[in-house]
Amino acid sequence: MTRQAITEAERSAMRRALEIAATDGVPLGPNPRVGCVLLDPAGLPIAEGFHRGAGTPHAEAAALAEAGAAAQGATAVVTLEPCNHTGRTGPCSEALVAAGVRRVVYAQPDANPLAAGGAGRLRAAGVEVEGGLMADEAQALNRAWTFSVASRRPFVTWKFATTLDGRSAAADGTSRWVSSRAARVDTHRLRAACDTMLVGTSTVLVDDPRLTVRDEADGELPVQPLRAVMGLRELPADRRVLDDAAETVHLRTRDPEDALATLHSLGRQHVFLEGGPTLAQAFLRAGLVDEVVCYVAPMLLGAGRSAVADLGITTIADALHLHVSDVRVLTGHDGEDTNVRLTMRRK
Repeated sequence: MTRQAITEAERSAMRRALEIAATDGVPLGPNPRVGCVLLDPAGLPIAEGFHRGAGTPHAEAAALAEAGAAAQGATAVVTLEPCNHTGRTGPCSEALVAAGVRRVVYAQPDANPLAAGGAGRLRAAGVEVEGGLMADEAQALNRAWTFSVASRRPFVTWKFATTLDGRSAAADGTSRWVSSRAARVDTHRLRAACDTMLVGTSTVLVDDPRLTVRDEADGELPVQPLRAVMGLRELPADRRVLDDAAETVHLRTRDPEDALATLHSLGRQHVFLEGGPTLAQAFLRAGLVDEVVCYVAPMLLGAGRSAVADLGITTIADALHLHVSDVRVLTGHDGEDTNVRLTMRRK
């Protein structure tokens, strides 16, 4: 079969598919974000769909349902290789074949071995298939899902706020004003992009956080991340993390690998680590931090609690090195912070 080059109409459709795949309000969960646009033989859009969360129709099925009989002879442009797996819904590869789709253009190969193979199934049925169009953009959209499937554990983002001299709290324990309000609003934005908030029992006992995502304009979001508390100590029933604002799980372990294994078994893909210096130490020593988000306040304390406890590093040659991926200045009426986003450099 002669391969047809990617057309400008297909590129435009892929940009649209990526856009709808990232639709706000889609619950985070075990499935990736996926968008699909159907084009008629002339390259004009006739239908589109996106995955709205676990148990709902996949993007291809949603687009096919909207197109109806017009899907015959169409081209499906989809951000992820159509699945070849029967789970809560049927295989998208079979649905595309049954609808008479002539050609499929996808971005990212399916990293899930249970669902992969859709491209091969489509080719076997005589459907033209092209993969890799805007694959980098698709992988960025599903960064945590792709990592979790490949690594069999959640992606871990460690967030902390610090002064210029590396203090997360003053000597008397006060820490409320280390970061500005703009930084705290930004933290909630990042929390909303994760499916799990993780702290240690110490943080719950001392600070009594709610660990919910709040929107500056609309209050608390309707869909909250899982609240995970790691540690062996019992949690008093009056702790706010145990209220009904979100689901909470107590991970009765001090081992980061055990904690992440449990969260992975629960279908969790992206952990937002917001505990204290001891929890950060445990994850860093275990090599289980993938990304760091740091809010640096333009102030000096000279003493107080460090952002991370002793890592056992005694010489500069053994220092943990990170790659700076983004730097921004956040400004508000009560001050400003520098937000630095970094990724870990793996040896």
